Amino acid sequence: QEHYGGLNGLTLTWIGDGNNVLHSIMTSAAKLGIHLRIATPKGFEPDLRITQITEQHSKEYGTKLLLTTDPLEAADSANVLVTDTWISMGQEEEKKERLKAFEGYQITMQTAKSAAPNWTFLHCLPRKPEEVDDEVFYSPQSLVFQEAENRKWTF
Repeated sequence: QEHYGGLNGLTLTWIGDGNNVLHSIMTSAAKLGIHLRIATPKGFEPDLRITQITEQHSKEYGTKLLLTTDPLEAADSANVLVTDTWISMGQEEEKKERLKAFEGYQITMQTAKSAAPNWTFLHCLPRKPEEVDDEVFYSPQSLVFQEAENRKWTF
């Protein structure tokens, strides 16, 4: 909102794991007028109950929802590209399997070519290079440090 001046009508793309951060976005996006495009590998989709709630909210608030396994399809025309850790606390033993499953999901400038001209990037940190490359992470489109600074005021 700070960057775009409002949220209504924006398209947010999540590329990565169907985790708790994605679930939070899913339960609020439609209420804010945000279209949501989600790319996860097979087997790493968001919780079905959360997906059903999100589908209901999308219908109720007139937003669009896309679930896919194709990161470039999800990134198409996105204003905001978002990812998070692929290996959460307690999943360290699954690292090798997860990294293999997430091959092709790294957010790069190639991913961003599919996005809207005014695209930005978010990540709640800490970030790993396999999730997003340095070119995107340190680009002028990256808002990760503003995002981190804004979080400190929520306590």
